[in-house]
Amino acid sequence: MSRRTLLGLAALAVAGCSGSEDASFELRLATGLAGGPYRELGDRLAQELRRGGMRVREIPTAASVQNLTMMTDGRADAGFALADTADDAVRVRHQPVAALARMYLNYVHLVVAKDSVITTVRQLAGKAVSIGVEGSGTAVTATRILAAASLGTPPTVARLDLDASIEALRGGRIEAFFWSGGVPTPALAARDDVRLVSLETLVPVLRRRFGPVYEDASVPAGTYGGARTVRTVGTPSYLMCRGSLPADLAYTITETLFRARDRLQAPSAPGGRLDERYAIGTGVVPLHPGAARYYRSVYG
Repeated sequence: MSRRTLLGLAALAVAGCSGSEDASFELRLATGLAGGPYRELGDRLAQELRRGGMRVREIPTAASVQNLTMMTDGRADAGFALADTADDAVRVRHQPVAALARMYLNYVHLVVAKDSVITTVRQLAGKAVSIGVEGSGTAVTATRILAAASLGTPPTVARLDLDASIEALRGGRIEAFFWSGGVPTPALAARDDVRLVSLETLVPVLRRRFGPVYEDASVPAGTYGGARTVRTVGTPSYLMCRGSLPADLAYTITETLFRARDRLQAPSAPGGRLDERYAIGTGVVPLHPGAARYYRSVYG
């Protein structure tokens, strides 16, 4: 019997234990915004799961916060989330979600126009700033960064996606925006009229307040045309699932994730190629028992 047939039978067996009346179980995968890494990774992961005979429905979302909410209330089975948002969901909100893998490191981008006078985050005081769309992990991280910076005058906040933020910056409607993604982010790498502002001084402040979900990260010189390395805030992305996901299904998704890691083309960042040792480091967010069983099968 072929591997494809075996995976297909496993998916059908999982459908039965999931309580679905229809033998053709459909995995609901919450992804992210158009042009963002979660949407692209979700598309590729869905294709790989379909290769194994599983039915998958991708759900475009605002990303992290919305994805976790949908997994909590049963509208999604799996999805992506930033580590800080997932940490908050488990530790503070007690949402019934679990991790399948730590995927890769996201870099927080504080983007300004190339000729802007803004060189530090404290200069955002009183300025118009986009922090990302409602329901996104970027908005959560950006809000924490602005609070950590202790600005005397709060900025005027807009909630725009990446493309809208770029256009608003170009049109002078905002003076800066936040984005969290891999390096390089294609939509930014294609431009020669923007630059990044360092967030290096805020990493220790964020770690004291929220723990090790934040870490030092460096955007290499030349990534966005800049002559110098830019130090910033890094936070991992997790592939998450609802806590009630059947263990066999969690195992199959995790196994597929690593079997197809070369084709998934995760962002060029630490963890970007996927590594089992990197993947299990999910902090207070528990690994789903099915995912843990996969990792034990790898390590013995």
